[in-house]
Amino acid sequence: MTTKQGLVAVGIALLSTTAAAGAHHGFSSEYDEKKPVELTGVVTKLEWTNPHARFYIDVKDATGEVTNWNFEMASPNVLMRNGWKPNTLKVGDQVTVGGYLARTAPRMAIAGAITDANGRPLFASTQADLGR
Repeated sequence: MTTKQGLVAVGIALLSTTAAAGAHHGFSSEYDEKKPVELTGVVTKLEWTNPHARFYIDVKDATGEVTNWNFEMASPNVLMRNGWKPNTLKVGDQVTVGGYLARTAPRMAIAGAITDANGRPLFASTQADLGR
């Protein structure tokens, strides 16, 4: 390999890793640590996908109106290393979720803590996911 070919290969490698790193968002670009939220609702949907698992809950307000909220969690791999299985949360489960509101999307947040209907805490996100 010539020096020129080597430099081209290194340049391509650097560009591809930079693009991959930029594709993953940071906490502060998506979520606002000054806007904590805690909601209780019923799980309506689960997405066990990369790069982040998600779940959705129906939340009833004081007037009885129901809104659906989208919560981001850690990746499925991180969740499994912390004891999760794809069926740890099930559609119909009641949960209380604490987290931080998204900066731009309505009714979206990152889950920092989840408590099931029996009061059992469930891991949701790493400290890095929460910008710490």
